[in-house]
Amino acid sequence: MASTPVSATSAGLAVAGATGLAVFGPLLGLSPAWIALGLGAGLLGLTLDAYQWQGLGGHLLAETLPGGRARLQRIACHEAGHLLVAQAEAMPVRRVLVGTKACLQAGLRSNGATEFELPDSVRLSLEDLRRWSRVLQAGIAAETLVYGQARGGADDRALLGRLWGLSGHDVPTAQREQRRARREVDQHLRRERDQLEQLRDQLLTEAAHG
Repeated sequence: MASTPVSATSAGLAVAGATGLAVFGPLLGLSPAWIALGLGAGLLGLTLDAYQWQGLGGHLLAETLPGGRARLQRIACHEAGHLLVAQAEAMPVRRVLVGTKACLQAGLRSNGATEFELPDSVRLSLEDLRRWSRVLQAGIAAETLVYGQARGGADDRALLGRLWGLSGHDVPTAQREQRRARREVDQHLRRERDQLEQLRDQLLTEAAHG
């Protein structure tokens, strides 16, 4: 069984915390025993995060603290963008997950996910590529519309790049089509913003009762 690597962010925070405790602990009157205990607890927490929560323990904690609902609302907005455009494109959606807890329970290392029915072939027609370009960019577009910028979407961009890379089309064509699809999605979401926000709130409610 492969182990899950500790995330760079978690490891960086742990190193920074350990360094700060070692340097400033004695100045604050902390005994070496307490410093050693604190470092041990931090390393234990990091290890549990890596093996039990796949490096996403910090995200789980953030979603339960004050402000966690706002974090989940943003994730729900991203996924609502995918769902709304998928509905417009008549593209089947298997399920939508909002929040780190829901994703981990489903076996996914993510904060949110919209799962689609996979195409029968990796070599898609130009029209299918255009549909996927709209749907996969819709989460980023929704976040940008509502919040001014997107935090999520790296996996969406990576998948879209792979689909176009396998298509046989040249890079200028792929870039032109993706820009065109993004403009179309932006226009659609602006027209349907009320529905986007309704879907977001619905997903958020479902996540709270999940």
